[in-house]
Amino acid sequence: MRAITVRNREAGITGLALEDLPHPHAAENDVIVRVHAAGFTRGELDWPATWTDRAGRDRTPSVPGHEVSGVVTELGYGTTGLTVGQRVFGLTDWARDGSLAEYVAVEARNLAPLPADVDHTVAAALPVSGLTAWQGLFDHARLAAGQTVLIHGAAGAVGSVAVQLAREAGAYVIGSGRTADRDTVLDLGAHAFLDLEADRWKEADQADVVFDVVGGDVLDRSAPLVRAGGTLVTIAHPPTVRPDDGRALFFVVEPDRVRLAELARRVRDGRLRVRVGAVRPLAEAPAAFAPHQRVPGRTIIRIAE
Repeated sequence: MRAITVRNREAGITGLALEDLPHPHAAENDVIVRVHAAGFTRGELDWPATWTDRAGRDRTPSVPGHEVSGVVTELGYGTTGLTVGQRVFGLTDWARDGSLAEYVAVEARNLAPLPADVDHTVAAALPVSGLTAWQGLFDHARLAAGQTVLIHGAAGAVGSVAVQLAREAGAYVIGSGRTADRDTVLDLGAHAFLDLEADRWKEADQADVVFDVVGGDVLDRSAPLVRAGGTLVTIAHPPTVRPDDGRALFFVVEPDRVRLAELARRVRDGRLRVRVGAVRPLAEAPAAFAPHQRVPGRTIIRIAE
């Protein structure tokens, strides 16, 4: 099969290449998915799991990309809950070969059925963004109706989903971003916009929940904006500045078949929009990792029709 591989950590994105690899093996409780579309995170070449397995052994050449949408072609021993020919989408394991390939082996529990009327390119943009937004807002911050939430990076992949989920849950939503993001954030359903380039933060209302995807100075300056008893939650890095009377936590997204299915239903019903900015063929995946290739919305790699 054809796949994007990386063999040299020091080479960075210049080490990405399209080459032929053996067809993946379906281990116990795995399925083999013929990949129709795949998503990736530009920073994953810096992740330790890209280079070593869970025992710390070198696993290069590695296949990056950990969001997948496609069709099940094979079941491993003991696999239940999915069938050959079924449309599925979800997350591949961080420490195994990923989805920028024609076929990928995935634990069945990390995949959810994909409705027939949801396109593979849209589904491939949903797992990391959708699950991160859901887990940050509801599992970790316990956001409830009537509360106020400030979402940093609200025009981005995770932030745009978080704005929509929080609005649907009955929260008052403040989205932050650059000046150029204002119209996008308000169109997604935010009640108000905080301009990170112009607005004076000290005049910003305090929030029950601050959800950060930016990190750095934005994360540090967010602690005073958390109301007493509130929560500051981030996916960027562990917070160094904490609210005086509240929680501060960092988390990494986890697979969740049930939540994936709920997110897919929202997309199918028109209650959740996923921002796909560009769709490129597998051969162009290395170029898509380049920082200057950023486009509004997710870049998705289409692999099979």
